[in-house]
Amino acid sequence: MTKTRLIERLKWYYPLEKFHALVTFPAIMLFLMYKNPLRDLVFVSYGLLVCIAVLYQGQLYWKLKLDRLLAKDINQRESLQFFRRSKKVNFFLIFLMPLFFILQLYLQDWDHNSNDYLYWGLLANLFAILEHVNYYHIQLMVDNQYDMKYLITHKRLKKASLAKDLDEYKI
Repeated sequence: MTKTRLIERLKWYYPLEKFHALVTFPAIMLFLMYKNPLRDLVFVSYGLLVCIAVLYQGQLYWKLKLDRLLAKDINQRESLQFFRRSKKVNFFLIFLMPLFFILQLYLQDWDHNSNDYLYWGLLANLFAILEHVNYYHIQLMVDNQYDMKYLITHKRLKKASLAKDLDEYKI
């Protein structure tokens, strides 16, 4: 993808990621908390919070990438440190997921129809893990012709852009 196309893509993609991190997922969580008892939402809420954290990191990365492409000043060293720390925090948050699952099973009212939230919790936590992988390891999202061409040509997914930047010590 050319620099111009990447800039055009990031101009709409970065705000969309920011919207999901700051509006969509918090709104879903608040709606669920308004409508349901907290004891049914421990696991799904934890998954949504981890999603919000990872999506926030992703939108920040795309903002910095766009700023860099537009020749704006960014604090590259501080930004790379933030993402290295965030990657470690994400591993810790992912490690805690089974504990929140067990807590949810303990708190769950089995007479109440709260099993649906257990499944939604599994989905939210899985989505958070996949988002982490998508940003810090392998680009799971294939959403344009260049990604599709790479996948067909190399018969594998690309290394995530943030992962490459962390390896190369530059954004």
